[in-house]
Amino acid sequence: MPVWLRILIPAALILVWFGLFGAGGASFGQISAVSTNDQSQQLPASAEATKVQELQAEFRDDDVIPAIVVFERDGGLTESDLASIDDIVTEFGTLDGVLPEESSPAIPSEDGEAAQVVMVLDTDVKTADTVGELRTVLDDNAVDGLTAAITGPGGLAADLTNAFAGIDGLLLLVALGAVFVILVVVYRSPLLPVLVLFSSLSALCAAILVVVQLARAEILLLSGQTQGILFILVIGAATDYSLLYIARFRESLATQPTKWTATWAALKGSWEPILASGGTVIAALLLLLFSDLNSNKSLGPVASIGIVFALLSSLTLLPALLYWAGKVAFWPIKPKAKPVDDNPVAENKKGLWPALARFIARRPRAIWISSVLLLGVMCLGMFQLKADGIAQSEFVLGESQARDGQAVLADHFPAGSGSPTVIIAPEDELDAVSDVVLATDGVDSLTVLSADSPSGSLPVTENGVQPLGPPGTPVPELTVIDGNVLLSATLLDAGDSIEAENVVVDLRAELADISTEDAPVLVGGTTAIALDSNTTAIADRNLLIPLILGAITLILMLLLRSIVAPLLLIASVVLSFGAALGVSAWVFNGIFDFPGADPSVPLFGFVFLVALGVDYNIFLMTRVREESGKHGTKQGILRGLAVTGGVITSAGLVLAATFAALSVIPILFLLQIAFIVAFGVLLDTFLVRSLLVPALSYDIGRAIWWPSKLSRGIHSADRSAPVVSDDRVPADRES
Repeated sequence: MPVWLRILIPAALILVWFGLFGAGGASFGQISAVSTNDQSQQLPASAEATKVQELQAEFRDDDVIPAIVVFERDGGLTESDLASIDDIVTEFGTLDGVLPEESSPAIPSEDGEAAQVVMVLDTDVKTADTVGELRTVLDDNAVDGLTAAITGPGGLAADLTNAFAGIDGLLLLVALGAVFVILVVVYRSPLLPVLVLFSSLSALCAAILVVVQLARAEILLLSGQTQGILFILVIGAATDYSLLYIARFRESLATQPTKWTATWAALKGSWEPILASGGTVIAALLLLLFSDLNSNKSLGPVASIGIVFALLSSLTLLPALLYWAGKVAFWPIKPKAKPVDDNPVAENKKGLWPALARFIARRPRAIWISSVLLLGVMCLGMFQLKADGIAQSEFVLGESQARDGQAVLADHFPAGSGSPTVIIAPEDELDAVSDVVLATDGVDSLTVLSADSPSGSLPVTENGVQPLGPPGTPVPELTVIDGNVLLSATLLDAGDSIEAENVVVDLRAELADISTEDAPVLVGGTTAIALDSNTTAIADRNLLIPLILGAITLILMLLLRSIVAPLLLIASVVLSFGAALGVSAWVFNGIFDFPGADPSVPLFGFVFLVALGVDYNIFLMTRVREESGKHGTKQGILRGLAVTGGVITSAGLVLAATFAALSVIPILFLLQIAFIVAFGVLLDTFLVRSLLVPALSYDIGRAIWWPSKLSRGIHSADRSAPVVSDDRVPADRES
């Protein structure tokens, strides 16, 4: 190729990526504006809570969310306290985002020690901003001995949003810092880590640029949870793919005459495993599109876009940068020339990986059986994982005013105050529905919407709808939309609790006898949204895990031209996933004492561990297959392990560190995903890929390649030649 093209092509690639880096960097400031943490938007349109949400909007002109302000004084509220509360409520009404005409006055508790105010917030203004202003008013008007907190759906939503606040700052800094330290230790070079991180950051910026535009066009749904996973996944995956290319490039520099030929040799040796690794992750992620839960469904394309740019960056930008730098990139330890027939597992070879390869050759069966037994013991804890949902107030770790306020509210009022269960029912069935609701355990009170009522609603008792006012006051006309009325049931338990979800389940079961296809009785509200989210997440988990396994197995079969090897690799990764989940359950229950886990935690852990865990096996087995074609299967296994051991272990450490960085965001879901994936990746890196897979493959021999030609012993080494130069290592006697 002409010299000018050798200069132009890398320069053009670098300039294009510089442009994407700049444009994507500008999009970082816009990502929070197109992101939402509203749980109701995660539900499918078919969910009962979603249908209620849509019908409820027809009864109310505004899209609103309630926030409960609860005041408390030990020994009882004084007249001065009540006057101060009234003044505070009046000031609340002056804030943007507050609808004072729909909010309630102060409602004292029966014990006289607390009062609650239900503030109705307009969601056209960011809920977190409005709640922040409400809390500022409380701080500015603090009264000695009188405590106050903002809770309810609005308070919980604000705390959740605030917990995600560091996701595009602190999270990224911690992840990049951890990766940089690992790369410096691995390569002992000041320049190479900078080139790798720039390549990874460029991939992330390009992904952010595309994702923000799609989210702004409402093609994708972006949440704080998805955003955090995107950041970590792109940085970790792009760095891993870069490490594989760097290993090949360093080998090529030691054997090729020029940087140009070394670059092409490195690309030839790395593009297939890198694309296959990225392909398995993309396939697993895109299968999330079959999910009914929108939070799962949206993660698939968002994260897939990130992986696509990670692949492009590692196969275009990084090669261009390394071509520009050459051996200087590895300074002060420059690659040294090696003989073409150099045996990396010969007895005279020093180092961990050659020694481990020789150890596996001597005791393969004992090693893989011991590894399987150890992983099996770890899997036992999997049955203790409580992944059936948690209260929304437990989502945020550490300090949460909404969670503290919920506890105060439960001490003095029905805990479901301000988070009513909403029931849409035919007007003709109002009496029957009311009787069922009031007779259900866990229901404290019931109201029905009436625009003609001074408070906007009317109480419903066993004697029917009651007017507000002295005896004899006529009952105002109810609000009826398309023949339906809207009822609100206040539950005894907190609206975000598992106990409240059980009440919703009972209500739906009892009301099913009244509901018909033409005139359904639907139960929704905050509690029902959480219930339907958990139910949908469990159904997604049961559907998607087998689909993902099947897709990855097919990709491996195509890549390795084998049936046996892919099945063994998938089995090893699934066993590793089970072990990671088991140990995580013991840690979550015994050390951190977590209240439980979201049903999506096992699914997300499975997607990342299986898809990314298979990556390392792809890195290993593609090199093993290449070496097997030259030196025979067993020699190829040992050579492949010795050559790739260092780079794959470094990649595992990088990925574990990046996922561990998710723990800096005080969200229970992200912390649990961080631990499961980080521990699982380390387990897969140091046990499964370093010991179990090589030892099992060595014990099976060339049969792992069945039905390809390699399984029929086409290489003489697969029949009689010794696998290493040391006489103490058994020869491969297959015939």
